[in-house]
Amino acid sequence: MTINCKGESLVLDKDRAIYWESKKMLIISDLHMGKAAHFRKAGIQVPATVTETDLEKLGRLISKYSPEILLVTGDMFHSDMNTEVQVFSTWRASFPDLRIILIKGNHDLLSNDDYGDLSIEICPRELLSFPFRFVHDQPKVFDEYYNITGHIHPGITIYGKARQQIKLPCFYFGSTCAILPAFSLFTGLSKIKAEEGDQFYAITPEKVVAV
Repeated sequence: MTINCKGESLVLDKDRAIYWESKKMLIISDLHMGKAAHFRKAGIQVPATVTETDLEKLGRLISKYSPEILLVTGDMFHSDMNTEVQVFSTWRASFPDLRIILIKGNHDLLSNDDYGDLSIEICPRELLSFPFRFVHDQPKVFDEYYNITGHIHPGITIYGKARQQIKLPCFYFGSTCAILPAFSLFTGLSKIKAEEGDQFYAITPEKVVAV
């Protein structure tokens, strides 16, 4: 699904990404690589294929859109260095010409040297590219920039007949801020309190739909 946001064409992809056509930029949030290994280290049984599945999906998106830039609006990595970071390093070598920019989130704890070794550029707080400000969490003060964020893993509940309901990840666009869905499947969903004029785009297995 393609929408117009502040005069810019944005493609909302069912694989939980935005493609900003005029900038050749693929935008995702909350990849949380290393989360599964972090849980296994704590004795919690989590499939070892979570990171590989997410990276395969990301590779398909890169092949689909051929972006020049991959922008991650926070929580690319879930914790400090572990085996899944090495899995990413191998994956990264397949896209040597892709520029990767990370706006650090609360879980991004690797050292600057580690990011450098992975060919990842770091923005400690935000990235401004008019008309958008890319930042991990919603700012409290607003200006002429429209904010595109992540962090809270938005979801929406769809109700059907006979009390049927299903909870789906979604893209959220409010008056001052958009929130991306968590890219990783290994995350929960948070309900957003809607205000008048807000737009929700639910992600189904087949497509993105306005609700």
